[in-house]
Formats: sequence, structure tokens, C-alpha cells
Amino acid sequence: MNDAIDARSFSPEDFSALSRLVVETWRSGVDRDWSVPAGTLEWSCRKTADHTVDCVFSYAFFLASRRQDTYPPFGELHALPNATPTDLVDGLQASATMLSAVIATAEPDARAVIGLWPYAQTGTPRDFAARGALEMILHAHDVCTGLEIAFDPPDDVCARLRDDVAAWPGQAPLPPTGEPWLDLLERSGRARLH
Repeated sequence: MNDAIDARSFSPEDFSALSRLVVETWRSGVDRDWSVPAGTLEWSCRKTADHTVDCVFSYAFFLASRRQDTYPPFGELHALPNATPTDLVDGLQASATMLSAVIATAEPDARAVIGLWPYAQTGTPRDFAARGALEMILHAHDVCTGLEIAFDPPDDVCARLRDDVAAWPGQAPLPPTGEPWLDLLERSGRARLH
């Protein structure tokens, strides 16, 4: 991959920056009621945050396994019932750190199962950075909406993420606009622009 493509593609550094933003933003709301619905989801902010920790952790586990035929045969990671909002934020920080470390130590052309849509599809470490980021940024929005705290990710990071994941399953095939964050929300069914 040449430098021009790298500069336009979502990168592991983008994932790290985005994870720091989500952790800082969620941490600003730990004193709020996390039992309220997370945006338009039926789940509470607590359950959505717990799911986000599991998603990011799972992508680290999948990539580290290098398994390509199906997901590794292990269950989900969940917070214990007495976990506090601070614990959930710390859990996301830990999962994001793990995914960043697995990406950083993987060979650039390493491949592992990244999804079953409906058959096993594999991805590279850069793909895992984007996939983890997409789960994290969308659920960050859900939790922040429920907690009524502002979440405004950078346009350049959102544009690179939007462009990298545009063809993935679950993303509505919509033309990009000048508002990449809103494009990501719209493609996931969380906003309507057109």
C-alpha cells in the first residue's frame, strides 16, 4: 500500500485516537444514570457499554487467533452485575488497548475472521481497526445520547472510517455528504439526512 492510500485510509492510529475520545467522553458521564435507554436502542446505556467492551475485545481475540474459518469457540465477555459505570469505561479502555496492541504486533498482511455475513470473511489488521472503531463510535453515540452528553468525533477520522466501511454489510449504500459523522449515523440507521 502506498503512502497516498495510507493517508486516506482509516488507520490503527485513528482507532487509538477514537478510543481515547470515547473513553474520555464516557468518563465525563459516569455520575449519570446508566440505566436509561441508550439513544434509540432498547438497551440501557449500561448494557450498550457492556456490549461495546465485548465487541472491541472480540475483535482483538479474533485477530490474535488468526482463525479464518469461523469465530473462535469462546463466549462473550460481560461485566459482573456489580460493575459501575467507571468499571465499564475502564473495561472499554482495556479492550481498546488490547485491540491496539494486537494490531500493532500483527504482520500487515495477517488475516483472521472478521465476520460471518453469512460465511466467514477475513480481514487484515487495518480492517480490524476500522471494524472495532465502527462498533465503538456508533455505540458511543448511543450511550452519549442516553446520558445527554455531547459526542463529536473529528470529521477527518469519521471520513476515513466512513469510506473504509462503506461496502460492509449493515451499511446502507448512501452517497457521502460533507458531514461524515452524520453519514456514519445515517448508514447505521441512527439518523436520516436524505
